[in-house]
Parts: sequence; C-alpha cells; structure tokens
Amino acid sequence: MTTPAPRLSPRGLLVAAMRSSSGKTTLTLGLMRALARRGMSVAGAKCGPDYIDPAFHAAATGRPSLNLDAWAMPPALLARLALETSAGADLLVAEGLMGLFDGVPAAPGRSGASADVAAALGLPVVLVHDVSGQSQSAAAIVAGVRAYAPELRLAGVILNRVGSERHTRLVSDAIRAIGVEVFGAIPRTPDISVPERHLGLVQAEETAGLDALIDRMADLVAAHVDLDRLVAAAGPLTPGADAGARPLPPPGNRIAVARDAAFGFLYPHLVLGWRDAGAEIAFFSPLADEAPDPSCDACWLPGGYPELHAGRLAAAATFLGGLRAFAATKPVHGECGGYMVLGRTLTDAEGTVHEMAGLLGVATSFAKRRMHLGYRAVETLVDGPLGAAGTRLAGHEFHYATVIDDGGDAPFALASDAYGSTPAPTGSRRGSVSGTFFHVIAPV
Repeated sequence: MTTPAPRLSPRGLLVAAMRSSSGKTTLTLGLMRALARRGMSVAGAKCGPDYIDPAFHAAATGRPSLNLDAWAMPPALLARLALETSAGADLLVAEGLMGLFDGVPAAPGRSGASADVAAALGLPVVLVHDVSGQSQSAAAIVAGVRAYAPELRLAGVILNRVGSERHTRLVSDAIRAIGVEVFGAIPRTPDISVPERHLGLVQAEETAGLDALIDRMADLVAAHVDLDRLVAAAGPLTPGADAGARPLPPPGNRIAVARDAAFGFLYPHLVLGWRDAGAEIAFFSPLADEAPDPSCDACWLPGGYPELHAGRLAAAATFLGGLRAFAATKPVHGECGGYMVLGRTLTDAEGTVHEMAGLLGVATSFAKRRMHLGYRAVETLVDGPLGAAGTRLAGHEFHYATVIDDGGDAPFALASDAYGSTPAPTGSRRGSVSGTFFHVIAPV
C-alpha cells in the first residue's frame, strides 16, 4: 500500500457510543452522505474487526473504507491505513465498534477499543447518545466519559431517539451545563435502519434500495444535526507512530478470490495491500458456478454466509470441479465460511447435509449453533498462504457453525485468545489446502 505523499494532515472525527445499538451506523452513514451532498470528499473507516460496515461506508461516500484495529494491527500499520483511507479527502469519519471503551485486556492503547483508535490518531470523538428512557441523567454519563478518559478530546454529543422538544431541551441543557457541545438531536425513527442477520448487518450488496435508504438517513441527519459545527469540531490526524508497516504479504502473484453473497468477508486493507505489493486479484463467484482461474497461483476463499447458500454451492459442479483441479497443484486457503466449503459436508440450519469440496476432512454444522467470538493470536504450523511456518498473526473469529467431525487432518495453526488461553490447535491442512475459522487481520 503506497503511503500518501506529504500533504496537510487530513481532518477527522470518530463517531462512537456507550453501547451497541445506539444508532452509530445510521448516524455515520447519514453524516457521510449529507456531507458528500455538500460537495465534500468524505473518507470512511471502521474501528475493530467488522467486515460489513466498510461496504456501507463505501456506498455512502463513493470511496473505499478501511478497518482500523488497535489490538490486531501494530501501531505503524494502523497509522498507515488511517492515512491511506483519508488520502485526498476533506474529512475522515471513523465509526466506532460497540461501546467507546469496550476492548480486551491489553497494554495501554492496544485493547482494541474505539477509544484506542481515537487516541492513536488524535481524532476528536462525537458521542452518539441514546437518551430514550432518560433526560438529565444523560449528562452524568457524558461527564463520566470525560472523567474516565481525560486524554480524549470529546468534541460533543448527538442525542439519539429523543421523544419530544421538551425531552431534547432537558437533556441538551444538562449536557451543555457541564461544558460539552450538543450538535443535534435525532428523533425516534424506527423505520430508518439497516436490516440485520446472525452475523450483523445484511451485506451492503444484498440490501435492497440501499442508496435510497442512505439518502433517508442523510435527510434525517441534515434536518437535526448542525453539520457546520460538527465539521468545525474535526481535528487533524496526528498518528503517534510512523506509518511504515505493511499488511499481510500476498499469497501469490495472481490470486483467485471468491466474491459473492456467500463469500463477502474479506478485509479491504488485505486486497489493497496485495495489490500494492504487485499482486493481481482475479475475483470469481462460486454462486454463479464459476471456478478459480487456473492461471492463478493461489486461491483464497473468504468467509461469508455459505450456510445460507449451501444447496447452490453443493450443486455448483463447475466451481467444485475447478476448485479441486486447482488444489491438485496450487495452494488454496479458506477462512471461516471458506473453510466450511473446503470441508467434506456442511449441515444447514434445517439439518440438511450438503456435500462440499471435500478437500479437507472437516464436517461443519449450522444446525448445532454456538457463537464463537473474539480476538485470536495465531502461529502457523506449516508453510502456506499466510506465510512460512512460525508466522505470527493477529485476527479474530466470529461464527455460529460448529465442527462435528475434524476429519483427522493435521491442524493448520496454534491459536490463543486475548485473555491468555493456552495455545491450541486450530484449522486443518491437507497437502496444499488449508483452512481455519480464524480471520487474519495483520502479521505481528
């Protein structure tokens, strides 16, 4: 990824909240589109391990959005990606993850919390505060944020889900009385939201009428938020680390990458990093029964929702036959959903068993659901697409599928969580084929 040429430091804001489901995404998308309508070039970023929101940011702004992860990314890589995604933009709008301070036990600044990203880049924080069910008590929460992290610049607050003008006045007056700006108040609008499913939001490319929905969000924000004051509160990015680190090296000079509704979870910074290193990406769609290009020298099956499309994948003879032929001589790697498709069988939510590629012996089931969620530190056990044996990587797992038969293959890596668990075998490997539920974010 080419570091931008020296220029005036981009300005930005981080949109955060004190808990999930406070309205961050609606506000972020509406703000991005409302400012773009004014002729501003708006860049997006998403804090933490989220592969879905960046595509919504891209739809709202017309330019790519990257992830910024303070746990999984070395500080130099986080700085590099922040400068990369904001290069040439008038304003960077970064969207937080969960609550502002929610992270894992780690060294200062490396917990993965959105507050870590704000501190690392010098971004002022705009707090989206859901005030349903409270009035002046909201000011105590805002005061607590300021006292808990005095090193953060709290630019101000946007109230969400206010019930009336009286409600707005009570909350706003209390917050302003403690010296914190209130940029606006958004009324309850349950009809303006992005649909969700078991791994979060429905993917951007699957959301019907997405452009019109984002326009409605923009109308809502423009009507109830003082955009001029909000933009004026933005601050210059001041990364505290040299922007010198690079993301994961490409697994080949020409990489076949599955991409469709079943294989949509691929971090944008990985693709940009591969291209910047000189690799060519050849996308193909398994759901359209397309095979990986045999002229490629590696194949990557990202995560996604294969459990929702298992019947179509099992019937995709050209895809499966081409994948098996490719794997006979060249490396193939699958992450999460891609791992499931490389396995022997996939059982869907209704209990129907579907034959998959059979390149690994693992059998997985979505009928026996159990959530697996969290950061992972991984060390590979064999040379492969993620690097030489002994490569150390940071990333995460987020899936509901379970392994019902490991198939007897050798493990791909050793993995531990962010809480100091003993490293344990994870994933599978057989010949030139490897797979794991682990989503890689960066080398460490």
